[in-house]
Amino acid sequence: GTFTLRLLQTSTFQNTSFVDTEGLGLLEDIELGSLDKHTWTIHFYQPWVRPALPRSDWDTIQEMIKIYLQKFNHLINDGAMQKDVPYPFVVQCIAGCEIFPNRTSQAFASVGYNGQDFLSLNVDNATWLLSQDTNVSRYVQAILQNYTTFSELVEVLFNDTCVDDMEMLLHYGKAALERQ
Repeated sequence: GTFTLRLLQTSTFQNTSFVDTEGLGLLEDIELGSLDKHTWTIHFYQPWVRPALPRSDWDTIQEMIKIYLQKFNHLINDGAMQKDVPYPFVVQCIAGCEIFPNRTSQAFASVGYNGQDFLSLNVDNATWLLSQDTNVSRYVQAILQNYTTFSELVEVLFNDTCVDDMEMLLHYGKAALERQ
């Protein structure tokens, strides 16, 4: 069948110095793990998740999450100050990949702001598309578009890494998925 791996992030920006971030990983609707909101480390929920990938891969993933969140928080706070966005506000991100029965796959990434669609990534050409045409969304789009290494990294992560990792998770989580 078709399987989807999703990473969900909810960041509540209370003010310029306090951001509360929650993260959740899902394979279909099975919760794989979450992010510790204080240390940004991964808590595994299923016994088969950690063994699905080598420890060094998990270490890399965890390190990348920390770097990403630092840069993300900095970028959003900068934008909020530049564009006089009132605090508090909430930013939600969803990213992941889907594997189809014919072994093809499709990656996806999108951003929401205060519960509204905001931006989405066209993973085929690594361009960010506006979901709403506002001063702020155009500003963020321009920053992300100029930040090509980030868009390319997202593209590689979700087109290649995501699919490889999902295949391992599907293999290790087969029994749990069949119970769905």
